[in-house]
Amino acid sequence: MNTPERVVATEATVELLRQLKGRHGDLIFFQSGGCCDGSAPMCYQAGEYQLGDTDIHMGDIDGVPFYMNADQFEYWKHTQLIIDVVTGNGGMFSLENGSGKRFLTRSRLFTDEEYDALPAPARH
Repeated sequence: MNTPERVVATEATVELLRQLKGRHGDLIFFQSGGCCDGSAPMCYQAGEYQLGDTDIHMGDIDGVPFYMNADQFEYWKHTQLIIDVVTGNGGMFSLENGSGKRFLTRSRLFTDEEYDALPAPARH
């Protein structure tokens, strides 16, 4: 069995990320925990968001690192995050704001076999 990924993305997400990288350069994602813009995945220019010692690197989407706070990870650790794009307004501080599209986190539970195969999460 291949090791499952903790975070994956739809083609629409990859396409929007490539557009944003073309405009803004290197990017990062941070899964918001409910402050300000709800629980949306937020996209920032690399260096524009201060990661903390308790933030977990969940994986990369098309070369863009994706992070989540350790407390929130405890809630989501049994799920694979699927980052998608839908019509709407992005988070106020997220780079897709104003594009008519926004990032959205969907999820699915890992099977017991998949969960057992996951490596320990990596801290920032």
